[in-house]
Amino acid sequence: MFKHTLLMAAVITFMSSAYAKTSDTVTGLKNPESALTGPDGRVYVSEIGEFDKDGDGKITVIDKDGKAQDFVSGLDDPKGLAVSGKHIFVTDKKRVLKVDKDGKWTVFAAADAFPVAPQFLNDLEADAQGNIYVSDSGDTEGKGGAVYRIDKNGKVTLITNSEQDAQIQSPNGLLVDGKDSLLELDLLSGTLYRIKIKTGKLEKVAEGFGGGDGIVRGAKGVLYASDWKNGSVFTVSKKGEVKLLKNGFKSAADIGLSGDGKFILVPDMLAGELVWLPIK
Repeated sequence: MFKHTLLMAAVITFMSSAYAKTSDTVTGLKNPESALTGPDGRVYVSEIGEFDKDGDGKITVIDKDGKAQDFVSGLDDPKGLAVSGKHIFVTDKKRVLKVDKDGKWTVFAAADAFPVAPQFLNDLEADAQGNIYVSDSGDTEGKGGAVYRIDKNGKVTLITNSEQDAQIQSPNGLLVDGKDSLLELDLLSGTLYRIKIKTGKLEKVAEGFGGGDGIVRGAKGVLYASDWKNGSVFTVSKKGEVKLLKNGFKSAADIGLSGDGKFILVPDMLAGELVWLPIK
């Protein structure tokens, strides 16, 4: 009886460990860049594929049982993802695409819709009115960076750029912050800013994020930000206090939040994985 109990305990422990591994991490992805929880509660992740190779990028959907399957294929270098209504929006090099529930996509904002030819469209964010905000990381060396607003009809207007404000170096992660502001995490400086949408004026919120990438808001207003360069995820308090949550990733890209708010979805780009990181 004692031996039987030990055997059953070992089997249960093994099964629990195997389940935890498959449910906490999805492997076999090719340069995953952005992750979010979709309107249907499933997790969506953009896969760049081979960099600068058109047509091999895609969006993968992950069911609640951890099974991954193609949702959209034939993209170029898909990066940032955002949800507005029943649609998912994605940056794809120099354009923004709109994807319906069946995975069919149309061009929402082409390159020529922007006031200046985009160089590196990166992150996306949507507000309650259906406007889409998009960052252009420019040449990633401090020139050409910009933040834009796209209305429901696909009209693009500039909020700010590196010519207007030298603090805008290589904007990446975006997050709506109230009715009038955006939070912007800079890839080059590793600084988190608050941007006034109407004026483009910047205010420093926090710094020290290395290669700043994604940013999300959890419970009680706590912010979570990722550092692509150093493979880390941080918490940011309302007072701007930065604390390390987790390091050891190869490259923590554009993070998302799970539907229940208990996990940070971390695309570890160079590892080819999507990790469910528990929020303490």
